[in-house]
Amino acid sequence: MKLLHIDSSILGQQSATRELGAAWVNNWRGLNPHGEVQYRDLARDPLAHLSGEIFAARSAQDALRELRASNDIEADQSALADFLAADVVVIGAPMYNFSIPSQLKAWIDRIVVRGKTFHYTANGPEGLANGKKAVIVISRGGIYSEGPAAAMDFQETYLRGVLGFIGITDVEVIRAEGLAMSADQRATSMAAAHSRIAQPVALAA
Repeated sequence: MKLLHIDSSILGQQSATRELGAAWVNNWRGLNPHGEVQYRDLARDPLAHLSGEIFAARSAQDALRELRASNDIEADQSALADFLAADVVVIGAPMYNFSIPSQLKAWIDRIVVRGKTFHYTANGPEGLANGKKAVIVISRGGIYSEGPAAAMDFQETYLRGVLGFIGITDVEVIRAEGLAMSADQRATSMAAAHSRIAQPVALAA
């Protein structure tokens, strides 16, 4: 079984999503001692934003694609291949200005690819990434799961939506919010998230 671990926080060791994502992966390793883990740090090694050249290369014939090969095109193909090979995908996604980091959006643009992770049918789009488990590790300075700020949550709602679009319905969310409200609130939220991670992990078939 293969796990792909994605981090996108720019805060380094101060990041809540990095701490919680690493804890989830370590728990998974304990339950899957022979499992393979691949790690990508999008803040340290960001992907270029999707360009016309990259988009065109996806539909080019193999020979033409080789002639037009560039580092960005190779990175595009590699990111998709890593995603397709994974059984479990752990995504560290802090909230930046009510949404996700631009580095994470660039990665999502690499995995949502027509003919690879979704296609169009007579009944509309259909996801092709079935059978994977996704774990979304999210952090927020305020409270967005309920109350008046819930309408401003374009983080968890977006990630659930895009994963569902490509066929991933087994989605676990580890949420730590209110982290900027007070030191006590941060400690309480982080402890609750760690407690949830310590529970048995549901594995993809």
